[in-house]
Order: sequence, then C-alpha cells, then structure tokens
Amino acid sequence: MSGSSLGDEPVTLSGPVPPRAPLPMPAQDLRQPPAATFTRQAWRVHLARLVAFGGAASLTTFGALQMGKVFDPSSDGAMQTTLVVLVTLTFGWIAFAAAAALAGLLFAPRRRPGLAEAPLGRTAIVMPVYNEEPAATAGALAAMGDALAELGHGRAFEIFILSDTRDALAWARETAVFAALRERLAGRMAVWYRRRPHNKAKKAGNLQDFVERWGGRYDYLLSLDADSLMAPATIVEMTRRMAAEPTLGLLQTLPTLSGGHTLYARLQQFAGRLYGPVVARGTAAWQGDDGNYWGHNALIRTAAFAASAGLPELRGRAPFGGHVLSHDFVEAALLRRAGWIVRMDPDLDGSWEGAPPSLQAAAVRDRRWAQGNLQHLNVIASAGLRWPSRAHFLIGVGSYLASPLWLLMIAVGLVMTGQAIFIQPEYFPNAYQLFPDWPRFDAVRMRWLFVGSMFLLLLPKLIGLVSALADAPTRQRFGGAQRLIPGAFAEIVLSALYAPIMMLIQTRQLIEILAGRDSGWAAQSRSGSKLAWPAALRRHWRHLLTGIVVTLGLLYAAPQVLPWLAPVLAGLLLAPWLARISGDPALGATLRHWGLLTTPEETVPHPVLTVAEAEARLLRPLAELSLHDLARLEAARSRHAASLTPSDAEGVDMLASITARAKIAAASSTEEALDWLTETERCAVLAVPDLLDSLAEGRQRAVA
Repeated sequence: MSGSSLGDEPVTLSGPVPPRAPLPMPAQDLRQPPAATFTRQAWRVHLARLVAFGGAASLTTFGALQMGKVFDPSSDGAMQTTLVVLVTLTFGWIAFAAAAALAGLLFAPRRRPGLAEAPLGRTAIVMPVYNEEPAATAGALAAMGDALAELGHGRAFEIFILSDTRDALAWARETAVFAALRERLAGRMAVWYRRRPHNKAKKAGNLQDFVERWGGRYDYLLSLDADSLMAPATIVEMTRRMAAEPTLGLLQTLPTLSGGHTLYARLQQFAGRLYGPVVARGTAAWQGDDGNYWGHNALIRTAAFAASAGLPELRGRAPFGGHVLSHDFVEAALLRRAGWIVRMDPDLDGSWEGAPPSLQAAAVRDRRWAQGNLQHLNVIASAGLRWPSRAHFLIGVGSYLASPLWLLMIAVGLVMTGQAIFIQPEYFPNAYQLFPDWPRFDAVRMRWLFVGSMFLLLLPKLIGLVSALADAPTRQRFGGAQRLIPGAFAEIVLSALYAPIMMLIQTRQLIEILAGRDSGWAAQSRSGSKLAWPAALRRHWRHLLTGIVVTLGLLYAAPQVLPWLAPVLAGLLLAPWLARISGDPALGATLRHWGLLTTPEETVPHPVLTVAEAEARLLRPLAELSLHDLARLEAARSRHAASLTPSDAEGVDMLASITARAKIAAASSTEEALDWLTETERCAVLAVPDLLDSLAEGRQRAVA
C-alpha cells in the first residue's frame, strides 16, 4: 500500500482532498461467508467465558428456582408463571453483568504493547461530522495533529474531515474552520476536507465513500466521532500494535466520557470513569479476539475493512430494513467472519468522547441506537458469524428489551397485588375437602432474592469503587476518598431516580419502532441548558401521572408495597424536575465546586484536553460566521471556494440552482436574497462559486 513506506515524501496540498486512491469495498453477502482461518484463543479467554456465561447461567437458574419457591407450587396461574419468567429474565440480565465483571477481575487481558521499531505506515485520522459545532471538532483535531507532529510523526498521519452537513450555515462555518485548521498545521500534517452532496447511508455510507475514493492511500484509518479526542501517544501505540500483528483488523479503545458541564453529563462521565474500566476488562476478557466495534476511537486496517466489511442493504422496510444504522457491530462481525482479529485493549487509555448533556439528548440518541440494535435481528443469523459476534448482537438487543421487561414485571406484580387484595381466594376448591388451602407466599425468600438482585446489580460498581480506593494514584485523581465515596453514593441515587424515567421512554420508543416509525438521523445535541417548566411538564406529564396514580393506589390498598417500589415511584414523581435540572450547567458547576462527581480529567487534565479547549476557543470566532459575512468578506468566500470539489457542483439540485439565481438577481440586497432563499437553495449557492459571487454582487449593488 502507498502508505507503507513514507520516507520524506512531501505532502501536496493543492486542493481540499488528496489524489484519488480507490479501494473497492463490495457489499458482503450475508448468506455466503468468505473463506477464513482463525487463530486459537488464549486459555484465559476460555476461562473468562466460562465465568461470564457459565456463571450467569448458574445464577439465573438459581434465581429462577428460588422465585418458583416463593409461590405455592400447586398454584401455577398464568400471572404467577408470567411473573416468574419476567423475574428470571431480568435477574439473568443482571447476573450476566456481574459475572462478566468477575471474569474481568480474574482473567483481565494481558497488556500487548506494540513493537517500538514497527513502521507506522500512513494513517488517516477520519472525523465524520453532521451539522456539528465546528470549533470544538477542529480544536480536537488541532490538538491531536500538533502533538503528533511534535512527536515527529506528522508525515505518518493525515487528518480527513468527512462532512455530511446539510445546513448551509453550518457548512459555511465548517469551511472557515477547516481553512484555519489547515493553516494551523501547515507544513507539519496534511488536513483534508470533503462534503458529500448526498448523505446516502449516513455515517456508514460516508466512511465507505471515503474508502472507495482514498482508501488505497492509507494503511490504517483512525475512526473518530465529532466529539472524540485521543492522546497522541495512544494513537502511536495503537498503530504500532497493529503493525506488529498482521492479522489484527480492528483495535478498539475504551472511550472515557469527559468535558461535560451539566448534571446529566457529569453523572455519566463519573460513572463511566469509575465503573467503565470494570465493564471493559470483563468484556475484553470474554470476547478475546472476537471483539466488537463501537464506531469511534478505534484503529482499523483499511484493506481488511474494505475487503470484508462492506454493508449490504437489509431487506424489508424501515425500521428493520434499509441501510444499517448501528453499522459498527455489523462491521466488527463481518471483519471477524473473514478471519481478522477484532480486539479491545482496555489498557489503552487516553481516549475520550463527549456525553449527552441532558436527559432529553440521551433519549434522542437512545431512540436511534434502539432502532439500530433491533435492526441487528436481521443480521444475527448471517452465515459464518462467530458465536461471540452473535452474542454481541443479542446483548445489544437485550439492553433495550430490559426496559419493557422491567416495566412488565412491575405491572404484573401490581396486578397480582390487586388480585390478592380485592379477589377472595378459594379456600375449599374441592367439595369434600376438610381443611382449607391457605394461599402461600414466602416473603422471606422473596426478600432475600431482592437483596441478591441488588447485590448483583451493584457488584460492578462496588468493584470499581474498591479498585479506585485501593489504588492511591487513582484515588487522588478522583479527588481523594472524601470526594470519591460521596460521589459514588450520589451517582447511585441519581441513577436510580433517572432509571424509571428511561424505562418508560425506552419502552415507548420500542413500541414506536415495532410500529414501523423510523427514527431518522438528527444532529446530536452537544451543549445543555436548563429546561423550562412548561417543556418539562409537556414531555414528562405521563411519567408524573403514572407515578401519582400508582402511589395513591398503593397508599389506599397496599401501603406495605410502597417501600419496594419507592425508588421507581420517586423517579416518576420527580420526572419533570429531574428532566429540568439534567441539562443545567449551573448545577453542574455547583457540583464541581463541592467536589461531587469529580473525574480524573478534571483534577489532573491530560495536556491534549487542555490544548483542545484552547484551540477551540481560538477557532470559535470563525465558527460564528454568518452567511451575510460570507457574502461580505472576499477572503471568507475565497476560503470557502477553496474547500469545494467538482462533486459539490455536480450534486446541486438543478431546479434549486435556477431558482436561487433568479432570486438573487431579483433581490435588492444580500439580506433580502438570503431571506428569500430556501435551505436547499442556500446550499446550492454555497456549492457553486459564481452563485456565491452573485450573492456578494447583490450586496455591492445595495451599497451603490
């Protein structure tokens, strides 16, 4: 491949994109697997799988037997059987998480350093963007590019921004920031920019288009999200590991949530930072070389990806058919099916991403993820997949089915409580029976089963907390035990309150998906704000009403049940308020001042995090460019025109181009023309330089 020997080859930046280097990426046949050979898994992986899956099966069987003994074995009514099944399923889900955490504790993967002398090849740092705030994305890229160049690896890496932006204003700001980023790294690292005229197949299609146009130029591609940031030493280590292991097709890091300032973001990033390594070690331990891909912060061997991971269009209509939404799981499974190693190395730190800033933002993201994971049911039976890949699909589906299962379990329990209170039991079912059949319910056994469930649920958190407290450097980076322990307690309480709200939200989303309602692909929210009371009540009145009705009903009929459901009911009763404060930056700042939910990235920030924030601040004025400024400033128009490729003009809707030209000619000023133009017409103006010049001439006419 062209990138395998770089030497002192100069980087030519004559245009916004490098010379074409096509690499075919054919869609894979899910019914016909490719010929492949697989290396033997390490013995530690087999033992970890025994602990994770065998332990989960054993615990689930035990839980099911105990639940069966709670009720009278001679009474096997439909409601009772349903409750036993639901409890068993939810208990099994909790048991697997706990068993996997134990597997990671006992059989954590050993460190696999790369060879220091291994050639780096050429790597594309690929960042797909879609209507994003460009200063933050470019700030992260500037920090990574500058640090890599300082390490002497500027020639081995190239930055490639892949835009699917559809908003004209966001596009204009992207090109302004791109020009500044290129100037910032001039002579030290190549920076490229390409906007697709049509965003076919969303992010997966964007990456495929990149591979098919320029994949032959690169040995590896580092896949990022718009909110990703990675330490340069981590990036270099990843390329060395991949260079030293020719069968390694994809290397996934554990991205740490950081940079959040709202309550909800701080809650997630604290939990991820404290408990995430426990989950990651467990997952890495049992998956071994049959790993998964999370869509970002991962290094991919370009040739393997092109030959093995081309996504087919799924049969059927949306939401189950069409283009693959959660493409990452499928691409990992296809790579592994072809014999490539797909692995997560949890020792690779220095990998970050942003967190949803509010409950509403998390719900919007979860809606798309839920549809994407359910869509995997169309892929799970594909020929040639390894069983751990199928397990990844099932785990993804299970993570969203857990909410309706939990809701059904609560509902069935309430119905059975109502039956016990309002329906007179039949004490003498037989005509000649001398002694009554008293209803049996083993409350003590049920109580211990509940305690066991809570222990398993909290076990990964306890492992993470104890591990952090036991390691002095980690403990100090969390602010010491005096901040770590209260933070962990606050996280458990707040997560318990938000959980029932997400339970109802995810259940409703699943119903909408099963009814055929497509989630679409909306731009993600990266910043938070305090939700107004009317909006909070409008979005969560159903949750509040559910909490009120159930609470009043239990107070009247079965107050002894209230303690069991108190966490669930408290979350529902507080739902509007919890949603309102979830995105509040001021509350997040207060918590940080108190030292609650503090993460190591705040107490001892990595230098690249600090540099990325500084770079973003410098670029932010450019990211405030208006379309009127673009027409007014010749230098801004020149920079924008320099970012265009022939495909930009070729992708313009002809009718939009014609109507835009007519409106600009008829308008008396730039302001009037911009008011008249539709969004499609504005994009046409930005794609055709002479149309943009005509818009500028309209301003000159107005001045004259």
